[in-house]
Amino acid sequence: MTPRRAAWFALGIISLGLGALGIVVPLLPTTPFILLAAFAFSRSSDRWHAWLIHHRTFGPLIADWRAHGAINRRTKVASSLAMTAVLGISLALSVPWPVFAVQLLVLAGVATFIWSRPLPPSQS
Repeated sequence: MTPRRAAWFALGIISLGLGALGIVVPLLPTTPFILLAAFAFSRSSDRWHAWLIHHRTFGPLIADWRAHGAINRRTKVASSLAMTAVLGISLALSVPWPVFAVQLLVLAGVATFIWSRPLPPSQS
């Protein structure tokens, strides 16, 4: 493996790990890291790339994004609920208002991006 392919592979592994961690950590996004992992693996490892795009959970997400720039309704709702939960937890923990304001602005931007993406044709 060339150094360049090794760097892409390392980025893919790190992105996949962060995406998997994002499943259980509310403020860490899953989807962008999985998409980045697919991109990195496409440049470094045919085996890992094939595994990821054929994955039962992540494969359809990657296919929808590649083909249509789309995010399915279930993912949009789940991410919105997670963002709402993060804000609720922050309120319950009485985080300082400047921190809460930054969270609110960042999450509002993320939500705007997510909801501005089209649905896949199967859900339109």
